[in-house]
Amino acid sequence: MQLMKSNSRLVKLTIRAATLLLVVLVCPSSQPNSTIAVEGMFPINEIASLDLGSTGLKLSADQVFSTEKTCLVDGICRVNTCTGSFVSADGLIITNHHCAYRAIQTASTAERDYLADGFQARSRADEIPSRGYTVRITESFRDVSQEVLSAVTSNMTFLDRTQAIEKRQKELEKFAESENPGLRAEVAEMFTGKSYMLFLYTYLKDVRLVFAPPASIGNFGGDVDNWEWPRHTGDFSFMRAYVSPDGASAEYSPNNVPYKPKRFLQVEASGVGENDFVMLLGYPGRTARHKTSHFLQYERDQRLPFIVDLYQWEIGVMQAAGRDNRSLALKHTNRIQSLANVEKRSRGQLKGLNRAQLVETRLQQESALQDYINNDPERVRRHGRLLPDIGRVYHELSTQAPLELTQANLVITCRSLALAFTIYDAARERVKPDIEREVAYMDRNYELTVQQLLLAHQDLDLPTDRIMLQGMLERLVKLNGNQPAPPSKTQSDSILDFVRGFQDKQALSDFVVAYVAGTRIGEKESLQKYLQLSPQELDQSPDTAIRLVAKCYPRLMELRAIDKRREGALSQLYGELLSAKQAFLADNFVPDANSTLRLTHGTVRGFSPEDAVYKSPITTLKGVVEKTTGEAPFIMPRRVLDLFQQRAFGRFAHPVLGQVPVALLYDTDTTGGNSGSPILNNEGKLVGVNFDRAFEATINDFAWNQNYSRSIGVDIRYVLWITGNVFGATQLLEEMEVPSR
Repeated sequence: MQLMKSNSRLVKLTIRAATLLLVVLVCPSSQPNSTIAVEGMFPINEIASLDLGSTGLKLSADQVFSTEKTCLVDGICRVNTCTGSFVSADGLIITNHHCAYRAIQTASTAERDYLADGFQARSRADEIPSRGYTVRITESFRDVSQEVLSAVTSNMTFLDRTQAIEKRQKELEKFAESENPGLRAEVAEMFTGKSYMLFLYTYLKDVRLVFAPPASIGNFGGDVDNWEWPRHTGDFSFMRAYVSPDGASAEYSPNNVPYKPKRFLQVEASGVGENDFVMLLGYPGRTARHKTSHFLQYERDQRLPFIVDLYQWEIGVMQAAGRDNRSLALKHTNRIQSLANVEKRSRGQLKGLNRAQLVETRLQQESALQDYINNDPERVRRHGRLLPDIGRVYHELSTQAPLELTQANLVITCRSLALAFTIYDAARERVKPDIEREVAYMDRNYELTVQQLLLAHQDLDLPTDRIMLQGMLERLVKLNGNQPAPPSKTQSDSILDFVRGFQDKQALSDFVVAYVAGTRIGEKESLQKYLQLSPQELDQSPDTAIRLVAKCYPRLMELRAIDKRREGALSQLYGELLSAKQAFLADNFVPDANSTLRLTHGTVRGFSPEDAVYKSPITTLKGVVEKTTGEAPFIMPRRVLDLFQQRAFGRFAHPVLGQVPVALLYDTDTTGGNSGSPILNNEGKLVGVNFDRAFEATINDFAWNQNYSRSIGVDIRYVLWITGNVFGATQLLEEMEVPSR
């Protein structure tokens, strides 16, 4: 028994050594700062167990979060998939420019171009409704793990397991909403396959655009600077949440009134300095730090290269289409920005996976974990086959990846097909009992689904779509016959059956021309008409987009079932693997993020991404001017350049640098979804808005390290200077209780 304890300690030291090896591989040099950063996006209910006082935070745990009294968390909200902060008693929200981008784009025309010129509402009546935007505020939560997992039985298939858990989650959400009228419920998986929490949210549906700087400020540097440091981007915008006069959540109405949050964040106009404590609250997306080496290999060898190649092509098609047509460029701009962000992140992740040898490091960690399991017969019985079994799922996924990824993206890349698919899928799903439908088509979600469909329709350009469809079909023709048979033979592959009809490029080109000529889905009236049709009526439709979706639908449904089967297998296997890892790592176990409210903390801190290079953590207006070339993406409004020359910085100059600070770099642990998260000082006051990570930190989703994991935010002093001094929106500074001078 003593020998087994010694061996267990040895393998724990081995896995920690493997983690330290990752540090050396990624960042061989260090930076001039001895503060040790902390990994973790901590669930909000765990704050009380953290020793935040020792980090420099001057607030108690219950001042940050409490179920009994008003707290800092009450000032945090979720804006669609981003984070936002209430900064006034009248529902004013600060978030990122790129989070408000869809609202700015939708309101813009070639004649009234808010992306190019910026937007400012001079009065509340001028604030623009942002269709498709929602604001959520976390109200409460409770553990429902036992209730969810009670739906699972030992004799279920993996597909049945996924479907049973989904159904139970939907049942719990519907019941919670019936018991709490006006609130929104969501069951979140906290630990894969193991634990689930039911969250209740205030859910606001009338969101309006208040202020947005021009894209030349809000997206300064464009894709060139995206995911890079140093950064000089003023990535911020203001929105406002509204409710009905009785305080209830309501759709847009001119009679609605500003929402009154329980708490709003105080703005600290003096900002922060290097080595100062900072803390972020927000809704980070999902991380994969407990996924196995098989997952990392799939990402490295299959999915990420596919995404980079496909998205680069899509971006090129849309950029070419809008090059000499501003109206068309506006149609494509939101989609281009979104794709470009993911494409560059994916390139960074590929580079990080290879440079840091993450697969090899994860293999070492798994070897140590397997040794730990093998040292105890009971652990062998329970966990001995976990890693090989997980490997088999990813082997199947990798083998089928080129074909499955291309087929799934056929009805995503081609916008008219995406619209037609949603219409056809909704018709099929909505004849089912509500609880058995896919989540997007349940009664509680369908209105928002239709609203998002109509917004996507505004971006449709059929000539561009023709090129997209042609390109995707050419990819499928190339893949045809070169792929192994799908693992499930319950149905023929209807998509491959379809593309076999194209013997040459001319036949394919003729089909695409006929497709564009034969669809009415570009007409809003036709789109709305199709939404009212039954499945049988859609099957008889002469519309070529509907007909193509109907032809491909059996395979798309098979792909949906395959995904759920794999999800069921991995959910069960990862749940068991996490149990083994928790026992093995003990206090060193950090949970993955899952889009629920989290806290992370650290310091304003530079870093050394490569040998003999140190990057300091604060950029300034001087750097903006030095980067300005007058050509996109480095254009800056004349007013900014003039005020720089006059040194008209007001009270927003950095006391040491003598310039208006623009962006901050800090070592908090963040990922997607933290866009818009408030950067808070040790008193819980707002000193900036998070919007990005350094290129070296794009692999934060897979692994975190104190030397390279750096997040980027816009300094509150730049926000206030641009808003008040440059564009004269002093009414917003007054609303935030910030003197403009």
